[in-house]
Amino acid sequence: MNFIPNTDAERAEMFKTIGVGSFEEMISNIPPSLRLKGGLKLPPALSEYEVVGHLRELSKKNANTIDNLCFMGGGAYDHFIPAIVDHVISRPEFYTAYTPYQAELSQGTLQVMYEFQTCVSLLAGLDIANASMYDGGSAIPEAINLAAGANKKSRVLISSALHPHYVEVINTYLSGTGLKIEEIETKNGITHVEALKNAIGEDCACVVIQHPNFFGNLEEVDEINAVIKQYPHIHFIVSFNPITTGLLKSPGEHGADTAVAEGQPLGLPLNFGGPYIGLFATKQENIRRMPGRMAGKTVDKNGKEGFILALQTREQHIKREKATSNICTNEGLMAVAVLTYLSWIGREGLVEVSRLCYNHAHYLAEGISKIPGFRLKYPAEFFHEFVYESDKNHDEILNKLKENNILGGINLKKFGQTGILVAVTEKRSKQELDKYLDILKSI
Repeated sequence: MNFIPNTDAERAEMFKTIGVGSFEEMISNIPPSLRLKGGLKLPPALSEYEVVGHLRELSKKNANTIDNLCFMGGGAYDHFIPAIVDHVISRPEFYTAYTPYQAELSQGTLQVMYEFQTCVSLLAGLDIANASMYDGGSAIPEAINLAAGANKKSRVLISSALHPHYVEVINTYLSGTGLKIEEIETKNGITHVEALKNAIGEDCACVVIQHPNFFGNLEEVDEINAVIKQYPHIHFIVSFNPITTGLLKSPGEHGADTAVAEGQPLGLPLNFGGPYIGLFATKQENIRRMPGRMAGKTVDKNGKEGFILALQTREQHIKREKATSNICTNEGLMAVAVLTYLSWIGREGLVEVSRLCYNHAHYLAEGISKIPGFRLKYPAEFFHEFVYESDKNHDEILNKLKENNILGGINLKKFGQTGILVAVTEKRSKQELDKYLDILKSI
């Protein structure tokens, strides 16, 4: 083990400490049949320069968003990220910081957490937010746990227009909890309100929808909320895209009790699925059941403002099995990125990004609908993501677009659906949208 700098004397001291005389004696409980015989079959060592070159060649196999125009979405989106975001999160005081248990030495980290929570609360239109969850998918079952813990009910109604990956996470998280997950059918690409009316009842803990939903369509949120509010104990949980709040009402304005989101659109790159960040906000009455870390603002004995980790007795490192959640950390560095992004673009910038996404998506959708053999799948309103169908083979359409350096969308057949899911962000220019349309016309 020449890559570990242990001298003979150091090894002898370690063997003496654990009560063995040699390395062979130390591993004697491992059956010989399971031990490595001979050396590892590894290629020759490379220099640092050669390793970098090898990795660069491997990276060329990726269909990246630098050499390709990205129209893929489904929960992760190709938004512009200002250079200041990477600059700020690369600073060592943020990049290397750990959980700020000792508040007096962690005021900067705690202030960032507090300001991040403030931004999330404003986006969600709700009273309080935590310092982040792992991602948008895991935030949903955490919200379900909050609801079920509050009202002690066992049925959970989720829209079948929820992202299929989110549904898998929900089923995994809640397995063994005794909660019963039921899907509410869709009609014309959105949650069927009449089906919800037939399914809801006193034994329901919560209703979960995604707005915009997996297909990009805008849900009839107010109508859904009206059904839910006939049962005051039932929690209304909305998974939302934070970029949409530049134009659309917030979940809180629609009557949501808890709002969750994938925060990737707010300054995080597309990176093999992560690290991303889950946003979580809820009403003040649920604060004791809030999962994860929360930073609070207070004053010291001299009246000086300071920041702390608030209500830590909710958390697993103190309450163990009685904790409100088993999440034991948060996406702190990603929270810094989100806060930097939001602070940099500001309120007007968010509105502008939201408006550009909406306008660009509708320009492309209108153009596609005018091409013979192509049509939009759903009549519902959408924000910046939609589904189209064609008489032509969908795989061939996407392959043709890829030949022209366009990642044209997601073929929904992998989710048991038909159509191509397309997302359009503020990065796409009119020339790029027209290029997409011209290729479809040529097929």
